[in-house]
Amino acid sequence: MNASPQNNANIGILFVLAGVFCISINDMFVKQLSGGYPLHQIVLARSGIGILFSMIFVQLEGGLGILKTKQPGLHAARGLLIVASNMTFFVALAALPLADATALFFAAPLFITLLSIPMLGEKVGPLRLGAVVFGFIGVIIMQRPWEGSDSLGASRIVLLLPVVAALTYAMNQVLTRKLGITTKASALAVYIQATFIFVSVGFFVIAGDGRFAVGSDSPSIQFLLRPWIMPPQSDLWVFFGMGVNSAIIGYCLSQAYRMADAATVAPFEYIGLPLAVFWGWIIFADLPVWEVWTGIAMILAAGLFVFLREKQKSRAVARYGIKRR
Repeated sequence: MNASPQNNANIGILFVLAGVFCISINDMFVKQLSGGYPLHQIVLARSGIGILFSMIFVQLEGGLGILKTKQPGLHAARGLLIVASNMTFFVALAALPLADATALFFAAPLFITLLSIPMLGEKVGPLRLGAVVFGFIGVIIMQRPWEGSDSLGASRIVLLLPVVAALTYAMNQVLTRKLGITTKASALAVYIQATFIFVSVGFFVIAGDGRFAVGSDSPSIQFLLRPWIMPPQSDLWVFFGMGVNSAIIGYCLSQAYRMADAATVAPFEYIGLPLAVFWGWIIFADLPVWEVWTGIAMILAAGLFVFLREKQKSRAVARYGIKRR
């Protein structure tokens, strides 16, 4: 008999809210450190500490035996997807205001809604699909296709990176829902942390001396490829905090997408948008331009409509057994 996914929406929502709050803090710290450290050094330190704390969750959920898996290929794919998502987002974050990069990244719940159809067999009707299209129009507005690259403050490629991050993140969370049927949240988090460590060590071996960043004045290239440096003592606490935060993020998001339908949980990630605006204003004195505000409003409206439509149809199915659409 095949196991089926759990569906506890309230618990899933609580976990995703906690995870997204921690993500907003993580993004703020990464942007703070992006001017002096290479991305792979930050990721290695964060994940090295994070995996230690993730192992505490493993012990609480059953011990080392839960790390055994019959689907190593899917877990590896999931890990590489979240690594790609983090790398592309943080490289963009070095060149873009925090709120702008985060707003573009929040195409992710829209992608999750779309991907849940072919990958999970979840039903998404024409009204919700229309809301997704509306949200993507908001993403296009934030890209400001009518402006020249000189007035954007970043290249078109950099502006697209958070959208790429959103797509790979969405694919990761859909796989989380699939793999979470048989895998504990703590094990899912450990696999992610291990993948980050493996990829970061590879970056260090190939580019840790900074030779590939020589001659480039791009903040994104510098952040990705500059040489490693020894952190001063004042930054060590930041790295430690990021590691603990990373363990919490990995567990909470894995648990959220294990416990509830992807299309139900994903819209609650939008709490990250006002948090990004808040941190960007308080820490970096950045506020979005009107195009970004417009895109934020459209993406929020689309995500909330998808969620409310999902809840309405779920109640109708429960009461009358009608077909969802």
